[in-house]
Amino acid sequence: MERQTLLNTIEEAIGIKRRFFEENAERLVEGAHLLAEAFKKGGKLLIVGNGGSSADAQHLAAEFVNRFEMERPPLPAIALTTDTSILTSVSNDYSFDEVFSKQLRALGATGDMLLAISTSGDSENVLKAVRTAREMSMGSIALTGRDGGRLKALADISLVVETDSTPRIQEVHITACHILCELVEQILFKGCSR
Repeated sequence: MERQTLLNTIEEAIGIKRRFFEENAERLVEGAHLLAEAFKKGGKLLIVGNGGSSADAQHLAAEFVNRFEMERPPLPAIALTTDTSILTSVSNDYSFDEVFSKQLRALGATGDMLLAISTSGDSENVLKAVRTAREMSMGSIALTGRDGGRLKALADISLVVETDSTPRIQEVHITACHILCELVEQILFKGCSR
């Protein structure tokens, strides 16, 4: 019984991944080019998300700052999910809805990119971050799930994992993040060694 559950889960996960990447390949490549262009022009990547998406934000920031597959110069990426003093002071003094938008106003600049991750597409603090990014003339990429929620229409590029299963959405999101990083490395550093 447990073995069959495992096999069913794997089949479901593979099917969701396959469908997502077939439907979103061009948008993912477009997102990688936007990121690469921002980095070329001296911009940075700011990443937001809650819960598991917060962990993905940190994971991806580390891949850009350190390295992914290539030995190359570090790329400026910041997860706005990691400073507990900022997160708790903004939540306490204002609202949890403001935790990312206040940081964007402090750390972001025109020409930067925002990666907004939300499995539901309806996290108010993530939505507010995308609106703030737009006001600041920053580009935005959204990774979301289900029907995309309100986030789908807000971001410049929206990548929607069309399933109601949060674990499957998160699994696709981290794969998409890895692919974004790999594509950006190839675009910017084709001549670097692996």
